[in-house]
Amino acid sequence: MKKITFAFLLLVALAQISLGQNTWTAEKIMQYKNITNTNISPDGKHIAYVVSVPVMQGEKSEYNSQIWVAATDGSYDVQYTRGEKSSTAPQFSPDGKQLAFLSNRVGDKNQVFIVRLMGGEAEQITETKTGVVSFQWSPDGSRIAYLMKDPDTKEEEKLKKEKMDVILVDKNYKYNHLYTISLAPDKDGKRKTKSLTGGAYHVNGFDWSPDGSTIAFSFAPNPTINDGGLEADISTIPADSGKVTTLVKRPGVDVSPQYSPDGKWIAFQSSGGQPERVGLSDVYKVAATGGDVIELQKTPDRNANIVAWAQDGSYLFISENYKTSQALIALPSSNNVKIPKGDYLAYSDSKLPILTSLKGSSSSFSVSKTGNRISYIFEDVNTPKEVFMAGLKGEGAKKVSSANANFNPPALGKTELINWKSKDGLMIEGLLTYPVGFENGKKYPIVLQIHGGPAGVFSQTYTGAPSVYMTQYFAQQGFIVLRPNPRGSSGYGKDFRYANIRDWGFGDYQDLITGVDHVLAMGIADSNNQFVMGWSYGGYMTSWVVTQTDRFNAASMGAGLPNLISMVTTTDIPDYIVAHAGGKEFWEEYEEYEKHSAIYQIKNVKTPTQVIHGTNDLRVPFAQGQEFYNALKRKGVATEMVAYPRTPHGPQEPKLLMDVSPRIMTWFEKYKK
Repeated sequence: MKKITFAFLLLVALAQISLGQNTWTAEKIMQYKNITNTNISPDGKHIAYVVSVPVMQGEKSEYNSQIWVAATDGSYDVQYTRGEKSSTAPQFSPDGKQLAFLSNRVGDKNQVFIVRLMGGEAEQITETKTGVVSFQWSPDGSRIAYLMKDPDTKEEEKLKKEKMDVILVDKNYKYNHLYTISLAPDKDGKRKTKSLTGGAYHVNGFDWSPDGSTIAFSFAPNPTINDGGLEADISTIPADSGKVTTLVKRPGVDVSPQYSPDGKWIAFQSSGGQPERVGLSDVYKVAATGGDVIELQKTPDRNANIVAWAQDGSYLFISENYKTSQALIALPSSNNVKIPKGDYLAYSDSKLPILTSLKGSSSSFSVSKTGNRISYIFEDVNTPKEVFMAGLKGEGAKKVSSANANFNPPALGKTELINWKSKDGLMIEGLLTYPVGFENGKKYPIVLQIHGGPAGVFSQTYTGAPSVYMTQYFAQQGFIVLRPNPRGSSGYGKDFRYANIRDWGFGDYQDLITGVDHVLAMGIADSNNQFVMGWSYGGYMTSWVVTQTDRFNAASMGAGLPNLISMVTTTDIPDYIVAHAGGKEFWEEYEEYEKHSAIYQIKNVKTPTQVIHGTNDLRVPFAQGQEFYNALKRKGVATEMVAYPRTPHGPQEPKLLMDVSPRIMTWFEKYKK
């Protein structure tokens, strides 16, 4: 067995760099620039977007995000904001002459700033105590509406100073509420601010009516991720303050209201009048004055995100996962609207036009008001993210940014889409990445990588981008990487996403194992060198795998949940776990939870298993990792635990993110034959 320490791997990487070799090291991958938040100007002539880069010099380990603006005619692509503090969430003014954005450049809270498109100093607009969560221009550009979390009362401030700030759990919530601010200062140079909503509810989304007279908003009973994912309703309020009018009030989640261009309708995302904690988002509409709720056509995955209305109101732009792609879909706004076949590029199984390429993944869509263009970020397995512009039918797609032009990627390990039959005949897809420099006839170690969720999905995104598991880093080290989308994954429809309810560790386990067997049958993988790793639900499955088989040389469990009983009473999403267990609490069906928990089958484990966890994880509490690590250690199974400080449900600091894959590789190399 090879014993290669992390220090040795680092020396090898540094030696390669010094010799001028361009290889996939963790350090190389961290040079990649991430792009987010496209916003296209109303006339479609400019696109603002955000570029994020890691800052890791000296004591710093953080991301710095800045705003760029590209002309859609290709005439320029320039950086608009700079500095040590980040600037994000760009939004063009309705006349396209100004750009508003969020930044913490003054103080430590995000505030709204505005800069002229033609250049100049940015002007701070808001001065909120707790920072701005999100914002939106009024249709005439005279005001900005924004969400802000409730500030501490004077009494709460006093208690904090005196170190008497006792926390009463599930009480004294701090809610997001809706405000507006006028952009024109009064005679004293102050901008008029109005508080529109207040009380014991949490506003999570809003939209201006086209005439600027009203704001529609969605709200949950409290700010917890668990309760907000079970219940939310929609109301309206006059934009100059007044009485709240309820539009949609029913069980389940109704969120993301968006007015139609004529102001007569409000479209929104909904779980359909009942809680659907596993995950369901269909599109509905209601008259802006209230009335019956109307369901629109179901999207392929029934996991829709509304981007915008078409300007003529005939359809809505919807973002959704479609198998291994994320795409933009045209959804008719009425069952009477017929979109002629042939107007768009492709059709899905449900006969809805797909406007962006399925040979890759598109995200962060924005639609111009009058310019008949859309902006979005596109990438595929071989191509880094860049900003693209296209017509409303997806035609004439053109790259307008060059953020990663100087990335200079090394030779890639090839990635291809494969499929296989699971044990019960269900067809499963996955992405298979070959080692860099792959040679026919040679067999390579294989890593089974399991995604989170379980409603996550492995998409056709760039394989050289930073992540917890750096795909090309493993490919560079001579490993095959298999990334399956087992039952429970998004992108394959509601039935597929719901297929692992009351079945964690059984059908999904077979989907994964038959995938590894399929790759072994291809004759490219070494059966004597099989490894497994996964984060969150992927960590759960990793813990489960090692209780079911000893075929893997070594395993790495990241933020895993091996004990569903202790998990459901400590996580911040208990109802999500209960829903997957069939809807009953553990004291009602104790054996059901125990049956699907790896910790109760720990006696079967022989596989050397690494445990990785963030110390500040509320989604999968740190004790979950400790349970498995201590059980393995007490049982005498080879193990180690890696705890990342200050880390929630995944590394947020680039130095810690960069550490994960090499640390896993060190563990795997130790047990490679």
